[in-house]
Order: sequence, then C-alpha cells, then structure tokens
Amino acid sequence: MIIESEPITCLLVDDLEENLLALEAVLQREGLVFVKARSGEEALELLLVHDVALALLDVQMPGMDGFELAEFMRGHERIRHVPIIFLTAGSSNQSRRFKGYEAGAVDFIQKPIESDILRSKANVFFDLYGQRRKITAQRDELAQLAATLQATDKRKNEFLAVLGHELRNPIMALGAGLNLMDRHEGTDIGRDIRLRMQRHVHHISRLIEDLLDIARIDQGKISLKVDMLSLQDVLSFAVEGSRPMIEAADHRLVENIPTEPIALRADHARLTQIIGNLLNNAAKYTPAGGEIQLTVRVYEESVEIDVSDTGIGIPEDMQAKIFDLFTQIKDANTPSKEGLGIGLALVRQLVELHQGCITLEKSGLGQGSLFRVRLPIVSG
Repeated sequence: MIIESEPITCLLVDDLEENLLALEAVLQREGLVFVKARSGEEALELLLVHDVALALLDVQMPGMDGFELAEFMRGHERIRHVPIIFLTAGSSNQSRRFKGYEAGAVDFIQKPIESDILRSKANVFFDLYGQRRKITAQRDELAQLAATLQATDKRKNEFLAVLGHELRNPIMALGAGLNLMDRHEGTDIGRDIRLRMQRHVHHISRLIEDLLDIARIDQGKISLKVDMLSLQDVLSFAVEGSRPMIEAADHRLVENIPTEPIALRADHARLTQIIGNLLNNAAKYTPAGGEIQLTVRVYEESVEIDVSDTGIGIPEDMQAKIFDLFTQIKDANTPSKEGLGIGLALVRQLVELHQGCITLEKSGLGQGSLFRVRLPIVSG
C-alpha cells in the first residue's frame, strides 16, 4: 500500500550545475525530492531507477540534447508516460515548439524562467501524480479485499456443506434409533440404542456449543470464570475426557507432567476445552496404534504445554492458516475425519483470552505435529 507521506520525485536535467540548483530552489515543496542529471545519458540511468512524477529537460545540452532524451523516453515502456516540460534559452519559433511537442513534451518554457509560472505548472503534475498514486493504492486494496471476500465466501460455503453433513448423520441416526426403540423397549438392545442416541445428542450439542463459542468470542460476549487452580487437575480432567477417543484408536498416551503443583489463574472449563481439543485432534489425525505425548515445562513466569502426535501431519501450505476459522485438513484416505474447521480457531481465541499464545511448533506430512500452548502462571 502507498504510504501517504511517501515522497514524490522530480527529475531535473541541465548541463549547468547552477541551473539545477536554481530549479530545485524554485520548485522546493514538502514531500518533493529531486534527482538531478547533467546529461541525457545520466538522466536515462536515473529514470530506470526512480519512479518520476515530472521531468524538466534542458533542450540545449552537449551530446544527447533534450529532444533526443525525450524520444528515448517515449520509446521505453516503463518511462514513456512521464510528463516532460522543456526548458530552453534558444529561440522559440513555431517549428522548434512543434519539435518539442512531437518529442512528447506537455509544455515548453522559455528562459529566463518566471518562477511563479514554472512552480504553478509543475505543481499541477505533482498533484496529479499524487492523486493517481492514491487511486492505484485504493484499487489494489479493493482488489485484495475482493479476493479476501471471495475466499471467505468459498470457505463459508464449504463450512456450511460440512456442517450439513456433520448434523445430518447424527440426526438421521437419532430418527432411526427412535424407530428401533419402539420395537426393543426394555431390552438390552434398546438400552444399547439409547446409549448410541445419547452419544449422537452429545455430538450435536458439542457442534452447536463450538459455533456459539466462536460467535460469543467474536462479539466480545464471552467471559472467563477465573479462579486459582492446579494445572495438573485441568490436565487430568482433559485427559479423562479424551481417553475414550485415544483408546478407541489404540493410541499410546505418554504424559510428561511435573509432580510439583503448577498454580495459575484460569477458567477450569475453558482450559480443559483447550487441552481436550488438542488431544482429540491428535487422536483424530493419527493412524491407529500411534503415539500422543502431553508434555509440560515450567519457567519462571510461564508454563509450556506441548501436545504432539505421530499422525498424518499438516501440509506446508496449510500451516500458516491452521488457526483460521473453517480451516480443515483434507485427507483423502480418511474422509470421515473432516470436522467443521473451528476447533483450532476456538482454541487460539480461548488461549488468548487467558493472556497466552498457541503455536504450531513443527509438522510435516506423515511426521506428526506438535502444538505448544504458553500460559502465564502464578509464581512463588
């Protein structure tokens, strides 16, 4: 994006140093810088390096004169649109003026120069250049915004499709379960059906609560119920909640947690949600029989909680946006593992509400992932 205070550049070309200094003194204004050349060849080199708003060219110079320099400029794509004002001490006959305009001049000023006239004419081009630069910046910003909106709309549509799929399956299962219960009421089969239905109800409730949490956080309506608590208690509770998913996939859970109590001020339910989500993700994206590690390290004013796995890993092009809302890891071999893409986005926001941070420390396809949560602790 163009910064408002970025200077505008003017090219001055004259073979006499005193003329260059005089032109600079006449045109000096805030936000304007000058590049100066004493020959046509030197001027061309400067034009290829600098983005110039206006070129003031002396006509009569040894070697390449002003007319030849203008013709070179008009033949080069990058600098052909730079406006040119010719300055001349020679005769101002009609054929000479025509030659200047034919070479691409927008004006032709006779020496000795009237300072007010030159300043007024030059300022018109400086102002036009500044406006054109702002318009270009606004156009680029609008194009970027449009691209962002299109990407967001695409992700929203993908999210709605996945949400429909995620909700449809348990709802259909609940409907089928109700029909079966009518035929097996009071039997072991009926009790098993009821347990399955309860799991589906819990799944739907979890999806809805996650959606509501995202909305509450975005609207600033979520508040933490902060108390003094033991991190070990939170971790134990989170592991207990995630253990069924871990054991169902025959994963090995390795816990490296200090025995010395770690005190911190946090919301027990939300901190459990953070760790539980990371453990569930590790179990979900790790092939059966894998290993998940929960590691804690304590520092003077903070604690690090690592959750690592031996799972499918995260593609490199996905790693920068893994904490964005609706981002999902596509795994063609395990389509059933798709989720709503809100878990890690919610985790990040909950961690930040606790004045902490979460990072993806390392990941690679087929090499697993390591997520790290840093939280402040109560020292002493």
